Amino acid sequence: MQEDTFYGPAYKGSKQYSQHEIKTADATGFGAAADDYMERGIDLNEQLIHNKPATFFMRVRGNAMTGAGIHDGDIVIIDRSMKATSGRIIIAMLNGELLIRRLEKTFNKIRLLPETNKLAPIEIDSSCTEFSVWGVVTYAIHSV
Repeated sequence: MQEDTFYGPAYKGSKQYSQHEIKTADATGFGAAADDYMERGIDLNEQLIHNKPATFFMRVRGNAMTGAGIHDGDIVIIDRSMKATSGRIIIAMLNGELLIRRLEKTFNKIRLLPETNKLAPIEIDSSCTEFSVWGVVTYAIHSV
């Protein structure tokens, strides 16, 4: 009988290390008292990515979401495993085109809202031949 083998992602984060396993320089022969309270470095993968196999990065083109702090050229982190609820910023596939918009769900109506006055909301109805939520935006990264 052959056993099924599961291969997970190679990166497992840095949570397995304790504070005492992190190497420090010891030039005087003994550590400073503050070394006992020193924190380890910040791992951005650990902080920003909750489900690695379902997480993607995209660069934004356009100014549809400037009111939400997402500008042209920013990078957004998308989690495809999250449920798209009303009020979340999503990546939507609409008639073969990817759009970044805020999702608004009411009783029987779905709208995609831009965060700028220059664009009109998009109502999803029977005229939209192809509509799906590609993923939910969790973070936006931009330079200052």
